[in-house]
Amino acid sequence: MSKKVLITGATGFVGYHLIEKALAAGLEVFAAVRKSSDVSHLKEFNISYVDLDYSSVETLKTQLEANQYNYIIHAAGITKAKTAEEYNKVNAGYTKNLALAAVEATIQLDKFVFVSSLAALGPLKDLNGVIEDDSEGHPVTSYGLSKLLAEQYLKEIEGLPLVVIRPTAVYGPREKDIFILFKSINQGLEPYIGSFKQQLTFIYVKDLADVIISALNSKVTGRYYNVTDGHVYDRYSLGKFARKALNKKTLKFHLPIFIVSAMASIMDVIYTNSRETPTLNREKMAELTAVNWACNIEHAIRDLDYRPAFDLESGLNDTMVWYKAVKWL
Repeated sequence: MSKKVLITGATGFVGYHLIEKALAAGLEVFAAVRKSSDVSHLKEFNISYVDLDYSSVETLKTQLEANQYNYIIHAAGITKAKTAEEYNKVNAGYTKNLALAAVEATIQLDKFVFVSSLAALGPLKDLNGVIEDDSEGHPVTSYGLSKLLAEQYLKEIEGLPLVVIRPTAVYGPREKDIFILFKSINQGLEPYIGSFKQQLTFIYVKDLADVIISALNSKVTGRYYNVTDGHVYDRYSLGKFARKALNKKTLKFHLPIFIVSAMASIMDVIYTNSRETPTLNREKMAELTAVNWACNIEHAIRDLDYRPAFDLESGLNDTMVWYKAVKWL
């Protein structure tokens, strides 16, 4: 009989690829989705759906016991919110509730994998050194702070078979934020913020899904892993490889930081009374202008047998094929 895995955030960009990898691994997949969620893109998969009440530990406990999950991958969360309180409620509070329910429920839980973010640790302030798995967290956004708070909550829960995965910037088929740059490049424009040096890291979504599924069968618990594709790139690499994959020539230009900061502030004002949050905002500026996101992934390689199959160039080649096939580009 196949083991059962609950995947939260299943309708999201990463969630889709997690479902694909879990099924390929022979797991029975239960996708946690809201009743209002569009699941049309998941219809190709033979999976079951559940609607979890993250606000109640007792209700979650009952829901977990109903399907007797062997694994939980908690990838649900929000990347855009109006307030720090909203980030903390969803990304930290709901995570805590699910984990508490998991240890209290009468189920044979082998692993609880929390998909955090490198934003929980934050970038380094200069170009020296790399971010380690056990580096002290210095998040530069409310999103990062909420992910760090979630990690702290989980660390305090006894008996939780926990593995935390902290991906750096994730790209690939179905991604919509970095896609904005690809769309601009496809139109012949390649903008940059300022002209300072940066060290950036990326991970292709299929590699991320692979390492998360691998973590389910690992013998380690209580460990935290930063994951990238194993390379460090300068600030122009993403644009360079995207241009190459799209076979485009672009007008490369640098916008002064103060102008982009002003634009971010204006966007925040425009969206004040909207439920939506703009892609460019004052908080996002802190991440976009950070100078060093370099990581050490040796522990993930050792403990999780993590072997990234894609570097940035090959991953972007694969990604652009998909964007073109579905006519996003």
